Amino acid sequence: MADNTTNLKDVPQAKKAAQDEAGYWAANVRMIYWSLAIWATVSFGFGILLRPLLKGIEVGGTDLGFWFAQQGSILVFLGLIFFYAWRMNKLDKQYGVEED
Repeated sequence: MADNTTNLKDVPQAKKAAQDEAGYWAANVRMIYWSLAIWATVSFGFGILLRPLLKGIEVGGTDLGFWFAQQGSILVFLGLIFFYAWRMNKLDKQYGVEED
């Protein structure tokens, strides 16, 4: 009987751990989806699809659409890498899985 009671006490802790893990991964995947959406919009959208609309705006001697296709998408990608690392560190601390 004592073993049964001990197992029942462990069940709520296991459920909480599973919920924390699910919440952690849900937040992580949501952040990845948003980062990919931003990068796709900048690289494919601004660099290819919206290039004719951005033709009149000049940056560095060339039109904005060309600039996004050549340099802007790379700079946005690098910014997203740093943002992801910063946000993941905060998320790790929030869920108690940070590295030492």
